[in-house]
Amino acid sequence: MFFNKALIFSFAFVVLGACQNSGAKKVNSSSTTTAKTTEAASASKSSGGPAMSFDKTTHDFGTINEGDKVTTTFSFTNTGDEDLIIVDARGSCGCTVPEYPKNTPIAPGETGSIVVSFDSSNKPGIQQKSVTLSANTASGREMLRIKSNVTPDPVKQQQREAQARARQQN
Repeated sequence: MFFNKALIFSFAFVVLGACQNSGAKKVNSSSTTTAKTTEAASASKSSGGPAMSFDKTTHDFGTINEGDKVTTTFSFTNTGDEDLIIVDARGSCGCTVPEYPKNTPIAPGETGSIVVSFDSSNKPGIQQKSVTLSANTASGREMLRIKSNVTPDPVKQQQREAQARARQQN
């Protein structure tokens, strides 16, 4: 009995000691990570490179009807000191399609645009979608967002409700 208590006490002591040590390591490593991040940020500022500045990064289409296809344009300027190249742009789903100047060098000071189309077919309710741009900027990625409130088509809504009732009965 004494042996079991001593074993449990020793185990608890080791575990608590290990937790305290790893906690100290976490603080130190996060301080190191913060210092490295600060160094990287200052290095990227001093080395220059391309940079994207947008007129807007979000667009609200407001209330639209289910089945509407809407578009918006995001304008940007290369505010860096080297050519900007967008290598890819992807919508968060198939209903969100970007058109962009793929692999076309955009000189410092020049502007460009990204046209984003949203197809609201079969997307009733509040919708929030994004477009992720992959470019040769310091971060490597830029994010654009769109949103809308899609009013359901009455006929399609009745069909969806009938399907839901059928699923509940099974």
